[in-house]
Amino acid sequence: MQLESLIGILPELNKAFFETLYMVGISILVAIIAGLPLGILLFVTDKGLFLENVPLKSTLGFFVNMIRSIPFIILLVALLPLTNLLTGTTIGPTAASVSLSVAAVPFFARIVETSLREIDKGVIEAAVAAGASPGMIITDVLLPEARPGIIQGVTITLISLVAYSAMAGIVGGGGVGDLAIRFGYYRYDNTVMIATIVILICLVQLVQWGGDTVAKLVDKR
Repeated sequence: MQLESLIGILPELNKAFFETLYMVGISILVAIIAGLPLGILLFVTDKGLFLENVPLKSTLGFFVNMIRSIPFIILLVALLPLTNLLTGTTIGPTAASVSLSVAAVPFFARIVETSLREIDKGVIEAAVAAGASPGMIITDVLLPEARPGIIQGVTITLISLVAYSAMAGIVGGGGVGDLAIRFGYYRYDNTVMIATIVILICLVQLVQWGGDTVAKLVDKR
């Protein structure tokens, strides 16, 4: 009977899987577009760096820490008005992508900042002494040196987004988490629950393997 129930929801399972990929895909794209420059800004405006600006650094750091300190499920609910304003609805994978993106940007920004801090300060000082402009230092020194760490950061962010997307199912966000709640939890169907867990584990393992592989390929150190 349990096997029959699993076979019966295969179309739903397939739809939920691609909804998860859709949510995570949008969110990681926004995280990279907004989080990468934010992470760079957090680093280069720090004390002793070539674009030192302590007030700006402190302000940005405060907002990043504030968003990161809010548990995702609370952030998800708190952003429902913004979600409705941007997407016209508060349910579905597109709506869930708003909260996922807001959570992902500061998370990824901090990882980028940490990756940049691992660069030998002597390399940066040499570039400054050579008369390189801030733009050149960022594009020709910082980003190439920190590339493996940033790629690992993308991997970590992706895995976190997979977990967050599952929580989005609580408010009807769609995806595998929503399926687990509707068919597994509410109907007390352990077979469906286990199936969704296996799917999420396989997805995370694939993301981790892909991220590690790419990071090793670009690491020229």
